[in-house]
Amino acid sequence: MPRSPVAVPPAGHPDVSLRWLRPEDAHAWYAVLRLPEVTAQTSWSLASAEDLKPILAACGQDASASQVRLAIVDTEGALAGSIGFHSINSQHGTAEIAYELAPHYWRRGIASAVCDEVVAWAWQRFGWQRIQASVLDTNAASAGVLRRCGFNLEGRLRRYRRVAGVSRDFDVYSRLAEPSGDVISSTAG
Repeated sequence: MPRSPVAVPPAGHPDVSLRWLRPEDAHAWYAVLRLPEVTAQTSWSLASAEDLKPILAACGQDASASQVRLAIVDTEGALAGSIGFHSINSQHGTAEIAYELAPHYWRRGIASAVCDEVVAWAWQRFGWQRIQASVLDTNAASAGVLRRCGFNLEGRLRRYRRVAGVSRDFDVYSRLAEPSGDVISSTAG
């Protein structure tokens, strides 16, 4: 008997909804990821939509997958971006959140609303103890999203990832869950 799909969380914003990211989203997702405003803030290095196929194949709907990824879609059903988790470690109960949104949707509170809902869903669904994010040190907008969602700055990873072929510094933010399952914020060390 086939497993029924896992329900996705609400988006928390009236302009968008969430659904599972699917292989047929590769071209629309690539169109978002190749926008200069998006690539300037991320470490994505893609030559074509074909580069996304292994990532989409690795996505699953449970914590045993190497990635869990949701599509952010607007009221017309167009892909506005994505949000999800990678570097999932079930043994240690940790994951890294990542998201991107097409510039047309920026500065409307969408990223903060979606991030907050997805993090709450992940705590309940997967039982992780730590969710972290790594953000390009110059990406003030994304750092603001994380702070609004209860993440705290832990420190800077120097020359952590390449952006457009140049080694760049990334800041690490985290949010922790207490052993009881209640969510707490981390403290900067």
